[in-house]
Amino acid sequence: MSESEFDSVLDFFTPLRREKHQYVIQEGEDVNREYWVIKGLLKSYVIDPNGKEYIVQFAMENWWITDYYAFLHHSKASMHIDCVEPSELLYISYENREKVRKEFPKMEAFWSHKTKFGYASLQNRILSLLQDPAKERYEKLIRQYPQLAQRVPKKYLAAYLGVSRETLSRLYL
Repeated sequence: MSESEFDSVLDFFTPLRREKHQYVIQEGEDVNREYWVIKGLLKSYVIDPNGKEYIVQFAMENWWITDYYAFLHHSKASMHIDCVEPSELLYISYENREKVRKEFPKMEAFWSHKTKFGYASLQNRILSLLQDPAKERYEKLIRQYPQLAQRVPKKYLAAYLGVSRETLSRLYL
């Protein structure tokens, strides 16, 4: 993509700054934005009726995040997304994303590529949650994303791995 094409694509995005613990999406809201992380760290999560948090995804620099089901189906969010660190984001609306896809075929190819790899990563995460012992899930996470453990509070790592904070501390740290 040429620099002028890239600049034209950027015109479809809007910058957004959020502070630590500030929401980007709250459960029950309409979702019409996809976010690209320029700087910072976010988490998407659900909270069960007992108040327990389950982290679905982290997103750090150069990662994308939204409630994709709600984004693609023009529906209400089924999860929360908030900032673990102060964050600088670029967001694109669903309508603008569709315009970019039509006007810039290279972006369509880019999003297709990112979607395939994101899907494969999610599939591996689900299989790991179903099949691997907690210690192996932790070790895989640290191998794949070593910087994440330095940036994320242990309670968030535990919520992502499906273990208690105490179990994580006792077994791994």
